[in-house]
Amino acid sequence: MRLRKYNKCLGILSLITGAVLLSGCDSALLNPKGQIAMEQRSLIMTAFGLMLVVVIPVIFMAIVFAWKYRASNTNAKYSPNWSHSNKVEAVVWIVPILIILFLGVLTWKSTHALEPAKPIASEVKPVEIDVIALDWKWLFIYPEQGIATVNQIAFPVNTPVSFRITSNSVMNSFFIPTLGSQIYAMAGMQTKLHLIANQPGIFDGISSNFSGRGFSGMKFKAIATKDNADFQQWVDKVKASSNTLTTLDQFNQLAAPSENNPVEYFSTANPQLFNEVVDKFMAHDGNMTMSQHEGMDMSHQATAGAGE
Repeated sequence: MRLRKYNKCLGILSLITGAVLLSGCDSALLNPKGQIAMEQRSLIMTAFGLMLVVVIPVIFMAIVFAWKYRASNTNAKYSPNWSHSNKVEAVVWIVPILIILFLGVLTWKSTHALEPAKPIASEVKPVEIDVIALDWKWLFIYPEQGIATVNQIAFPVNTPVSFRITSNSVMNSFFIPTLGSQIYAMAGMQTKLHLIANQPGIFDGISSNFSGRGFSGMKFKAIATKDNADFQQWVDKVKASSNTLTTLDQFNQLAAPSENNPVEYFSTANPQLFNEVVDKFMAHDGNMTMSQHEGMDMSHQATAGAGE
């Protein structure tokens, strides 16, 4: 008897504790600030709703059956020899099959529509940002503006942002939850990601793949400015810095492992630094460098154009 009371009190306390802890949760995935994140939230909620089609009736029937066939209800129908029902089998199999088919089609379409490397349709020219994952900080290079930053980026609202992403050491993962898709950063490789912010603000960026002891502090801020003028002010602020990032020696000093690294600005940055970081890993394997790949692509395009 005492054990039952103890278990009941423990269950109530667990329920209250869970409710209190969850009351402070604010899921970034369910509070999107960009077009891609909004479409991903819609996909999550649709899938969640379809699963509830099965979960809710099961929970409801479990409660109803437990009540109806309780030991004290002598009026409940007793069928000890019952073993099969075509109607029950039809419901048990057809409903899940239809849900799985719908989810399969929905996932297939959304996977292609939300492909991270697919540019966002817009009449506005995208802002290009090269991303290099370091230990344990993020280096951002703006090739067109000729600047670089550590652990902070900025871009105008309603303007597509085109990211090229790589790593200078172990595999990592670049993620701005309120704006959408996460994508992996791998040494010797480049991945692409396109995002857009639909409202101004400062959004949290994180590393979503464990990469060593400084992983927990590998965070950055993404600033969506109100307009191009505010973005230009931010660019001018970065250009006012006395730091530069134009040589590999300077890059190697910056790439040295550090934890909870503060925001840093570099007024001048080598726009080819991203390619050089990728190339140094590709060259070790005896493979063609990125610049050679790009040269072949340009040569092929020129040849194709001449043929036409």
